[in-house]
Amino acid sequence: MLKDPLIKIIFSAANIQRWNDHIRPSVGFSELDKQAHKMFIAYILARLEERKRDIDWILLIEGSIFEMLQRVIITDIKPPIYYKIVKSYGKELNNWVLNELKRNSGLQNEDFFEKFETYFENTSDTFEKRILRAAHYLATNWEYNIIYEMNKHLYGAEKTKNEILSELKNHYDLDSVREFITMQEKLRNFVDLVGQLRYQKRWANTPRIPETTVLGHMYTVAIFSYFDLYEKDVCNRLKRNTFLSGLFHDLPEVLTRDIISPVKKSVAGLDEIIKKIEMEHITNELLPLLPHFMHKEIRYLLFDEFKCKIYDGDVKFVSRDSIYEEYNKDQFEPVDGSLLKECDLISAYYEAAISIENGIKPTHLLEVKSDMEQKYPFIRRLIQKN
Repeated sequence: MLKDPLIKIIFSAANIQRWNDHIRPSVGFSELDKQAHKMFIAYILARLEERKRDIDWILLIEGSIFEMLQRVIITDIKPPIYYKIVKSYGKELNNWVLNELKRNSGLQNEDFFEKFETYFENTSDTFEKRILRAAHYLATNWEYNIIYEMNKHLYGAEKTKNEILSELKNHYDLDSVREFITMQEKLRNFVDLVGQLRYQKRWANTPRIPETTVLGHMYTVAIFSYFDLYEKDVCNRLKRNTFLSGLFHDLPEVLTRDIISPVKKSVAGLDEIIKKIEMEHITNELLPLLPHFMHKEIRYLLFDEFKCKIYDGDVKFVSRDSIYEEYNKDQFEPVDGSLLKECDLISAYYEAAISIENGIKPTHLLEVKSDMEQKYPFIRRLIQKN
């Protein structure tokens, strides 16, 4: 189901700069990074809420993707104007967004479009929508806290700050939000760490347009896995776990920074040493910031992320075929790590290919694009289909 035009729509979120009428750090804030950060926060809130109630993880994941796609298509309307438009012309706006998505995404699955339409036309709040909205304002507040000091002399800056805080208070009926804001300093530190991945550029020594970050890359890999699994007859936990493993897969880079593949492979055994160091950093520095009940799942999702695995009391590595034939049941908590590796490579390929299309094409990008097209059949199939 993953299509070349859809991938380019997703990557266009990296071109949308947030707070572009404010003074910002030179690195800026892209919409892609904001949506990725929001999904990390939504995961934390959902796991906190899951102690007391069931969470529809597929609705949460799909809601995140639907909201991201809507935001990309309507581009950069200021929030107060957007909410006024939605209040008066919400149905018309949603229909226009849906038609634009049908026209430009290359998708032909009517079930997906029906879900997209239903999500926005359903005016009653599901619990998962509440979590996503709270995560949205927490991510927005994280951004505004950074730029506030540079903009507090501007007209309206204080009003914007108070409006964000007011929206957060409107979500205090969620136990997770109250706990996150008032009690869980360690969780806020975790979100800060994740936010630092907004500042770690991909292809750091290679000019590209748009520039993308490690955080944005993690989210694209997760989204690609969702679309790949959408039309397959698979259990919900396989969809959930593979998406979340994609979302988390480069998290160690917040502690180690990006160590590129040629360096990892330059010395025999170096890759294994780096993996060991990453595991030690995650165990000693990152996991202590999360409640203990989350540790086991984070380890499962994060380590050996490109291997197919199940959990039945212990982690077991299995073949890709057996994931779909033998372990395609929620009880096994399956993860298709081979699919994530493909999605990781597809994301890297399009980071190069889109920049080349935009006219920024240093020799290194041209070589990478050509090499990947020759080496990986799934990339050739993807670009040939479109």
